[in-house]
Amino acid sequence: MPNTLPPLAVALAYDGLCTFEFGVAVEVFGLPRPELGPDWYRFAVAALDDGPLRAMGGIRVEADGGLDLLDQADIIVIPGWRGAMEPVPTALTAALRRADARGARILSICSGAFVLAASGLLNGRRATTHWRYAATLADLYPDIRVVPDVLYVDEGNILTSAGSAAGIDLCLHLVRRDFGPEAANSVARRLVVQPHREGGQAQFIETPVPIAREGARLAPLLDHLRETLAEDHSLSSMASRAGMSLRTFLRRFQAMTGTTPGDWLLTERLARAREVLECSSLPVEEVATLTGFGSAATLRHHFRQRLGLSPASYRTRFRRLPIDDPAASKKGAAVTDHALSRKR
Repeated sequence: MPNTLPPLAVALAYDGLCTFEFGVAVEVFGLPRPELGPDWYRFAVAALDDGPLRAMGGIRVEADGGLDLLDQADIIVIPGWRGAMEPVPTALTAALRRADARGARILSICSGAFVLAASGLLNGRRATTHWRYAATLADLYPDIRVVPDVLYVDEGNILTSAGSAAGIDLCLHLVRRDFGPEAANSVARRLVVQPHREGGQAQFIETPVPIAREGARLAPLLDHLRETLAEDHSLSSMASRAGMSLRTFLRRFQAMTGTTPGDWLLTERLARAREVLECSSLPVEEVATLTGFGSAATLRHHFRQRLGLSPASYRTRFRRLPIDDPAASKKGAAVTDHALSRKR
């Protein structure tokens, strides 16, 4: 008989547990969500060590079972690790290799990548971790293709995320894979976070906090750009609207956002295009026009460069409701009207 139970997500707990990363796994996979139906994830906590487990902040964690739970899991979450140089027990690496062999999905958050690396599961694969540990991961495990400037990496059944909060991005990404964009958006709303967060870790690497007057001058410009993504925006027009010289504008924009105006616009346009593709049946050419790419060819180029797939493939993969579904049509019409109003 086929297994009809919802997927079982198991979070690893260990002495010295990273509290925030563990909380991300609990929040996304362990919180009951009756509004998303009966097929939502089951959840359990597997203890690596004996006895009450200490977590950062003086918290004690009591698990549902031991490493045997990993042999039952459909999804395993490694929420950080004790340290980049801390040894990983053989029993844990063996359990992870067994899980990988039977097709379980295994996620690491932040320094949890070192557990996957010690298990050999990242050899020959792309992976990421917190920017502070990326060079160490590459030095210790030269067979891993470390990608230091992304929020997460999806290698099929092995997925890694950057710093702690990037674990939310990765878990939402897996929800999108399993249940579609509407479910991921629902979880994101409960978390009060963006369902898609574009960009990379470079935004967060020891950049100075922008002074208040820069934020006050640039924030209205960013709002205007988001409202007019379908229009052309030159560097000189943006600088003029912000009331700055071009040189000052570029310097302060980089300080505030961690990126260039061109890259910021591209990220916003891609996010809008993804939204329209998910929630409407508009032709790709029209989506490109509404989101400021100008042509379908340009949209396809940037989709493949940033996301590794075409707009049509993205729509097929992440569209939750069929084109002829009344709910999808209603939602798609709302998104289209919103985009058109911004274009006007």
